[in-house]
Amino acid sequence: MKYLAALASSFSLAVGVAFSTSAVAEEFSIDGSAGNSLTAKVITEFNSPWAMTFLPDESRNLLVSTKPGALWLVSEDGKKRAVGGLPKVAVGGQGGLGDVVPHPDFASNSLVYISFVASDDGGSSRGSVVVRGKLDQSGSPKLVDLETIWEQTPRMSGRGHFSHRIAFGPKGSPHEGKIFITSGDRQVQTPAQDWDMALGKIIRLNDDGSVPADNPFQSNGELAKTFWTTGHRNLLGISFDGQGRLWSHEMGPKHGDELNLIIAGENYGWPVVSNGDQYSGTEIPDHDTRPEFMAPKAYWVPSIAPSGLVIYSGSEFSEFNGDAFIGGLVSRALVRVDLDGESAKEAERFRWGKRIREVEQGPDGALWVLEDRNGGRLLKLTASK
Repeated sequence: MKYLAALASSFSLAVGVAFSTSAVAEEFSIDGSAGNSLTAKVITEFNSPWAMTFLPDESRNLLVSTKPGALWLVSEDGKKRAVGGLPKVAVGGQGGLGDVVPHPDFASNSLVYISFVASDDGGSSRGSVVVRGKLDQSGSPKLVDLETIWEQTPRMSGRGHFSHRIAFGPKGSPHEGKIFITSGDRQVQTPAQDWDMALGKIIRLNDDGSVPADNPFQSNGELAKTFWTTGHRNLLGISFDGQGRLWSHEMGPKHGDELNLIIAGENYGWPVVSNGDQYSGTEIPDHDTRPEFMAPKAYWVPSIAPSGLVIYSGSEFSEFNGDAFIGGLVSRALVRVDLDGESAKEAERFRWGKRIREVEQGPDGALWVLEDRNGGRLLKLTASK
């Protein structure tokens, strides 16, 4: 098989990982595979957490979404308040409440964007939706004045590969005021290459949901005008680096998870090429057989099942500045990737035996992680002294 060499390399890395717990009940230490050590502090826990974000204001509060449909306003010490005013969410399989991201000007406009899976009839026809509303924090927190920004087209049966991660373009960049949305292939594969379906794509819109005139596919139909890139599978992480470059990762089929540098107008090849194979065992041609498609900057065989992505830029881990951190579900690890310009290479894994759903950077430079599934803990990671 084409992934045997990579399997051996990954196994060599895995056996070098050390993990230990401290005597403090709410803290434990994690030793990485490259010799770095983290201290993890347990903040609180949730029922199937999915995403989190820090509010860019003086509160230092977080918003945490859970797949079953709850949104929480959380203080740094773990106090939780339920947020009201959410839309009806269709829950099942990989679907439910998804990402939560504040507008870059949240301090002045209070706008929050959330993604979720909706069903018109309450049945099997489902698709992702992104809405925005104002977060009213007076009294019991709630979202008000909700309006729809984007809907995944078409809706279809099935409960997988919604993706619906969100990122805003950095201030001062050509993408300021633009929102990027990942839209998965819904496990159907071929729509990723179809101009008439917003599936297997990265979407780029203005922050009000209108379509920017400088999107790359202006002559491929009205729907395609919303596309930024094509040929994707299931994208559960998207983030800008300090130089304004956009990165995204996606799950491969049977192995072949990818970290991609996202370039406007490019086709990333799914399902025509992949460094993984179909679950049936049918081989898929590798990326290097079709140079017209954009190849990943890094890929994983065996799979890490990536979820969540942040590119670090803080003082708590100054030696990690510019590195990407990816949550691993199957790999049960926080994966550090060295980014050097437009190249990427895995540098380290931190393991403590849990599926990692989400990772973000806090206002003081600490890394914050959400574990997956029921009882998923919110952890604050700092450098071990």
